[in-house]
Amino acid sequence: MQTKPVKHFISLITLIAALGGFLFGFDMAVVSGIIEPVRAQYGLSAAEEGLFVSFALVGCIIGVAFSGYLSDKIGRKKVLFVAASLFLASAIGFSLSGTYTVLIIFRILAGVGVGVASNVSPLYISEIAPAAKRGGLVTFYQLAITIGVLAAYISNLFLQRYAVAHAGTGTGLIHWMFAEEVWRGMFFMSIIPASLFCLLLVIVPESPRWLAKNGRNEEALDILVKISGEEGGRSELEAIREVADQKSGGVKELMKFPLRGLLVMTMVLTALSQFSGINGVIFYGPTILKSAGIVTSDALLYQVMLGTASMLFTLIAIWKVDTWGRRSLYLIGSFWAAVALALTGICFMYNVNGWGMLFCIILFLLFFAFSLGPLKFVIATEVFPMHIRGTALSICIMTMWVSDWIVNLLFPIMRDGLGIANTFFVFSFFCVCSFVYAKMKLFETKGKRLEEIEQLLSSGGIKSEVQV
Repeated sequence: MQTKPVKHFISLITLIAALGGFLFGFDMAVVSGIIEPVRAQYGLSAAEEGLFVSFALVGCIIGVAFSGYLSDKIGRKKVLFVAASLFLASAIGFSLSGTYTVLIIFRILAGVGVGVASNVSPLYISEIAPAAKRGGLVTFYQLAITIGVLAAYISNLFLQRYAVAHAGTGTGLIHWMFAEEVWRGMFFMSIIPASLFCLLLVIVPESPRWLAKNGRNEEALDILVKISGEEGGRSELEAIREVADQKSGGVKELMKFPLRGLLVMTMVLTALSQFSGINGVIFYGPTILKSAGIVTSDALLYQVMLGTASMLFTLIAIWKVDTWGRRSLYLIGSFWAAVALALTGICFMYNVNGWGMLFCIILFLLFFAFSLGPLKFVIATEVFPMHIRGTALSICIMTMWVSDWIVNLLFPIMRDGLGIANTFFVFSFFCVCSFVYAKMKLFETKGKRLEEIEQLLSSGGIKSEVQV
């Protein structure tokens, strides 16, 4: 049984690592309040506006591409510090940028930070967490993302109203940044959590599993004792050392059996979770609800409402993922998310406007938030061997960003070409695909040490636990 100091230690380092998720959410969501004023100030064409938004994704892909390999080589903690530094530099640079070109540069830099954090933060948390609590702690990373999104929406709303109230009433740098050109202040606010992330990482230990893999057993043991107690720490180190002598692997090794099957499974689950249309619902939510006659103005206030719902619903995953298990939550959530999206499509088809429409959308957010949203991170951080975990996770996260790009690109085309009702039916179909695929391929990993999962996979013992 864990003592209070042990629990406090685990909670503290999880909170610090999860700041990467908070900044991920904040940096991606804050743009919702920036696009319109930046377009107006710089006279951006539609193509330039698209580049402004999409270059963040370019940065994400760059960040994911090198962070997995780098975290396997130099350690998880150092790469987390790279992410924190990128967040801080981009926040300062973006808010003080003078030209469109400089804006793009710092937008890419922010994207690189997001890409690194989206890969290494959940990886680090999974390797530091006790087996019995790992699902909930990794899911806390998803909660941090939703809190970051909500914080960005609230910050944007507050600063927008502050700018309106103080327009033409002052001078100086503060007035320029938070009233005259308020979009600068919106991005500048991320300096606070980015600075905090940089400072707090000083007290965060390296991943004990990475240390043991690199022969630093005494350092690994010191950390494991703080996490699992004296007896548990020594037992865990012994289990880690049994699998830590494997050679470092690369993409070629992932293409071999049985890792190839695991990689395909996690990539498919990740892609299908994004094809549920979550980003279409979040990013184009005001447009959707305006067409339903629910929202006529104040889109930022609407975003705060959806952001709050996503954050609260993610708590269900933290509460139940280590008792109900990954597989059960995934099946329940994907099935009912499909139902909620189909009901939303029916509402549009038969012009059922108003609060009925809003209820269906919030119902979808509920089931997504405790299944398709967080569990892709939990699953991808658990099923791969330690020596190749960073590289494998980076490929899965890359899949997430590419899928996001496809959804963001196609949603307006589908909305205008197929109609909004049929678009939601397509999203519902992909949730059905998630349910069917998880039913066939996803196995349960709750309560097992990462090394135990690795041994079961290598011996084929885990196959008996797969319910087809």
